[in-house]
Amino acid sequence: MRIDFLTLFPDSCNAVLGESIIGRARERGILDFHFHQIRDYTENRQKQVDDYPYGGGMGMVMNAQPIADCYRAVCDELGHRPHLIYLSPQGKTLTQQRARELAALPEICLLCGHYEGVDERVLEAFVDEQISIGDYVLTGGELPAMVLADCVSRMIPGVLSDEVCFTEESHFSSLLEYPQYTRPAVWEGREVPPVLLSGHHENITKWRREQSLLRTLKHRPDLLEHAELTPKEQVFLEEQRRHND
Repeated sequence: MRIDFLTLFPDSCNAVLGESIIGRARERGILDFHFHQIRDYTENRQKQVDDYPYGGGMGMVMNAQPIADCYRAVCDELGHRPHLIYLSPQGKTLTQQRARELAALPEICLLCGHYEGVDERVLEAFVDEQISIGDYVLTGGELPAMVLADCVSRMIPGVLSDEVCFTEESHFSSLLEYPQYTRPAVWEGREVPPVLLSGHHENITKWRREQSLLRTLKHRPDLLEHAELTPKEQVFLEEQRRHND
């Protein structure tokens, strides 16, 4: 998969996404990241990418022209328009389901804004969707873009050692992940649940599923509305709700 970043800080993005699992996937050619400096496409000697907002107000707004020309350069390189995402607190909140859908695309392009945002006209002309990583405001779009890139990339075949690495994780099936333990079996008086030491895989699978249900019920009950549950699991959850009441 190819991901293009339109940013004022390409080196920062490249450094972070060159590490660990994502970095190794890039080295193997599974992921293809391109970082484009928006400032290179300015038409003024000062390489200025922002200006005062019409109508007054605090802060500065990123100019449409350098962003547009930067994106057009990516389009020319690809020979078509890639799906352009603007990372913005006004966008729909990123979900695991949306990340799965984006992972099915051959490429995506991420626009990282700054200051008070970007000229609305570039959004109207080019942006396909806006995505937020949460209901808060950051100083720039690079961190959200890297979060999105990481989330999408780990679902590309070959990035992780096995598909089960992400299919059993929190949110993939609208449930939170079950508790995890490693050696030693007893740490500061706290023991690993005996079922995990039993070697009985069927019982372990059942325990993990129940723990996922209980954890989701406790911390994110809203997710259960979209989870695929068997009749037995629905009864199990109803019993737990009555017990908690």
